[in-house]
Amino acid sequence: MIELLGAAEIRSLAAELDVTPTKKLGQNFVVDANTVRKIVHVSRVEASERVVEVGPGLGSLTLAILETGASVTAVEIDHRLAARLPETARAHGVPPEALTVVDADALRVTELPGDPTVLVANLPYNVSVPVLLHFLETFPHLQRGVVMVQAEVGERLAAPPGSKVYGAPSVKAAWYGPWRLAGTVSRHVFWPVPNVDSVLVAFERDAAPRGTEEERRRTFAVVDAAFGQRRKMLRQALAPLLGGSAAEASAVLERAGVAPTDRGEQLTIDDFVRIARTAP
Repeated sequence: MIELLGAAEIRSLAAELDVTPTKKLGQNFVVDANTVRKIVHVSRVEASERVVEVGPGLGSLTLAILETGASVTAVEIDHRLAARLPETARAHGVPPEALTVVDADALRVTELPGDPTVLVANLPYNVSVPVLLHFLETFPHLQRGVVMVQAEVGERLAAPPGSKVYGAPSVKAAWYGPWRLAGTVSRHVFWPVPNVDSVLVAFERDAAPRGTEEERRRTFAVVDAAFGQRRKMLRQALAPLLGGSAAEASAVLERAGVAPTDRGEQLTIDDFVRIARTAP
């Protein structure tokens, strides 16, 4: 039987490793067992699955995932934490073969042992969107996931077109499939207690790719241009990409079935794909 970490043990581990939670690395450790079990429940992790966890830290969420009988590939940038995690797992009843630790920067990882199909993580504000997009681009076998992020990030990822927080991350995330808000997380389950709210955001990858890798790059370039100058009409914002002038951009947009006077905030991922395919 696998035992989860308690708040006192988490503080003890941090003291042993001389780990002072830092804002730079987003090290707000979850000290509540009910919360990590909630994340795993929302993730629908099953015993037969391989899960990748980014930034396991001291291992509270890791143990909750392993408690289901699933196996975990954990990617940890902090060498001290990466070295200690297998020992913590063994002490809490985890079979050695169930956990693989990758001591690396998640943004530079290009291979994942075990080809995990589920992503579960507690991601810090400054790298959450880049890490998610990198993993979805690099590991096509990832089929679904649930991540805990700052509320601002989660709301943006799950935002529909036309909403106040809809932006480039919303569109790029939607390239891979639908996203939704999947729950809230109290500030008081963290140590130290952050001064922002957190949410769970879930995604599922579409059954078939939306396009080729070349089409993805072209689409993302259009997205970046459209949101690079917020509130500008597309015929102006996309002129540098679509012929060099507002008139030429308007002609391309009309062929793609998009109004030249629209703004990026109004367009769906499919609109952006059509523009990228129509662009010269």
